Order: sequence, then C-alpha cells, then structure tokens
Amino acid sequence: MEALREEDIYTIDDIYALPDGKRAELIDGRIYYMAAPSRTHQRVLSSIFVKIANYIDSNEGNCEVDIAPFAVFLNDDNINYVEPDILVVCDPSKLDDKGCHGAPDWIIEIVSPGSKSMDYFTKLFKYRNAGVREYWIVDTDKQMSMVYEFEKDKVEQYNFGEDVPSGIYEGLTIKVE
Repeated sequence: MEALREEDIYTIDDIYALPDGKRAELIDGRIYYMAAPSRTHQRVLSSIFVKIANYIDSNEGNCEVDIAPFAVFLNDDNINYVEPDILVVCDPSKLDDKGCHGAPDWIIEIVSPGSKSMDYFTKLFKYRNAGVREYWIVDTDKQMSMVYEFEKDKVEQYNFGEDVPSGIYEGLTIKVE
C-alpha cells in the first residue's frame, strides 16, 4: 500500500520566484493565482480608495491607505501573503518598503468572478483570525457590500447607492456605486 502524498506547502519565496507579471496570493502554504482585474473592478477600487484617502488627508489622520498590488504578510510566518484590493494601516511600525507586516486595520476586497469563494470564505476567516478590525466585500455582480466589524461581531449588508459607514472612522461613509 502506497502512502498518501502530502500536499505541497509553498512559501513566500515561491511567490517572489513567480515570473514577472504573474500575481498570486499565499494562504496557509497554498498558492492562489490572480487574474487581471476588470475595468469595473478598477473603477470601483479607484472610487473607494480616493474617498478614504481624501477623508484621511482632510482629517489629518495618521493611517495610510494603499491599493493592490501591495504585500501584506498577515502572520509571523512564511506561508501567508495576500494583496488586498484596498487596505488601511494605522500602526506605522507595521509598514516598510516590502509591505505590511501584520494585520491591516481595514481591508476591502472587490469581488471578481474568480475570487468569490476566496473573498467570501477563505479570506474572511483568515482576516478575522489575523486581527483585521474591519473587512468589506464589495460585490459588483450583486450590487452590494458586506461589512464585517470583527471587534463588534457585527455584519451588515448594503446595496450599491446606500451610504456605507466605516467602523474604524466615525463620520466616514462611502457610497459604493
């Protein structure tokens, strides 16, 4: 009887060894390749990013907002590496030229056809367990946003066109369209 082969465990070195132009994320040692985003995806991403950046700037906030591709090393290991669409980090000690080391305060993922199960399940649990405070899933197909405030054990659903309040910034609402 032949022994069952263990699944290969990949590391951040494998991510760095990918050919130029090839993007992937690494969750618990498993590689997930990423397709190029659609025009709709990029328009929604840009709109949300600008609103957050303008809010931080106009309120002289100390948090930093970044967009993909931006490396996030979620855990203190070499088997987890993600590139959220939008992330907000309020602890500058987590940031260096390589990316964010530890959980960002706020992550927003814009769902693509190939990323639905990743965004709604795999990343949802990974982000919660890593210490992300707030996680938004923006679904352009369903025209809705799911907002998870992990610290309050709260989840809300908003339709496009509604004001979506940020849990980490009192007074910031974003109308996703």
